[in-house]
Amino acid sequence: MTMTRRAAMAGFGAVAAGSVLPVLPALSAQVRSPARKLVKPPRLKEGDVLGLVAPAGFVGDRFGLDQIMATVRAMGLEPRPALHMLQREGYLAGSDRARADDLMAMFADDKVRAIMAVRGGWGCARILPLLDFDRIAANPKLFVGFSDNTALHLAFAARTGVASIHGPNASASWPPAAWASFHALAFEGATPTWQVPEGAGVNLSGRGKDLRTFRGGKARGRLLGGNLSVLSALVGTPYLPDFTGAVLFIEDTNESEYRIDRMLTQLALAGIFDRVAGVVFGQCTGCQNPDGGYSNFTIYEVLDRQFSGLRVPAFQGLQIGHIASQLSVPVGLPVEIDADAGTMHLLEAAVA
Repeated sequence: MTMTRRAAMAGFGAVAAGSVLPVLPALSAQVRSPARKLVKPPRLKEGDVLGLVAPAGFVGDRFGLDQIMATVRAMGLEPRPALHMLQREGYLAGSDRARADDLMAMFADDKVRAIMAVRGGWGCARILPLLDFDRIAANPKLFVGFSDNTALHLAFAARTGVASIHGPNASASWPPAAWASFHALAFEGATPTWQVPEGAGVNLSGRGKDLRTFRGGKARGRLLGGNLSVLSALVGTPYLPDFTGAVLFIEDTNESEYRIDRMLTQLALAGIFDRVAGVVFGQCTGCQNPDGGYSNFTIYEVLDRQFSGLRVPAFQGLQIGHIASQLSVPVGLPVEIDADAGTMHLLEAAVA
């Protein structure tokens, strides 16, 4: 995630009373929402209004917002920042109610064609009980973002069926590869095949170390997932979709190997790996124990030990996650993966 969990927990006590989480009934780890019928939001076109929201971390200042709006205009879109965009409450972009209201206002505004998160951090899960999912389902719009915004992607899939795009936040650097990937999905309605990039070919095999196949084979299913830390934190809540027959994709950043192991173990114990058709692990950026030492498993050993024993195809290496040139991938759409080739093919357009 964009912000480390240690930093978030350190500042938790500073959050004002206005952001106290709503009380929810106790839920078992077996709670999961039934699969919803897929709803495709309308595609983007030049001149459309793009709503900008901050459902998690704060922007900083108006100069940062000016830069974000300039980026959106460079996309050929008209930015519309949320009412409380520049508010701040501790590490959050205003109170839970303000952030939830901002998001709902974008879904209610007929002039807003799509919605993009400005950044991640932490806070999206806090606003889930405050969202009107029936209204969101009745006004389907393309939602874009990643990192902590995984909570919204998964909740939309679980409670509305509306497809969304796991892709760069509005404050990202948006290099050409990231823009091209997003444009293909959101504007063109393309059905690309993504492939793990080959290495420089300096060894005899002609391929570098980018593709790691833990278990070979092909599989089809609707694509569900996102940031591993956020996904694992939603286990046992009514905001996690049913993963039966799905292709699970996950990524993370700044987590030690043992923490990745712990979160993957949580998914395994919750029965998620028993239900999926396949697994794609994107990038794990900076996932090394800062203390180092030969006593640690490498991140690839952790993944291999978790995935090689599965009965479904699993591989690692797609450009999904906390990297500049990240791919945009649709949440809720059917895909086909080939773990031996390191490919994932979108089977139908993500937008109407």
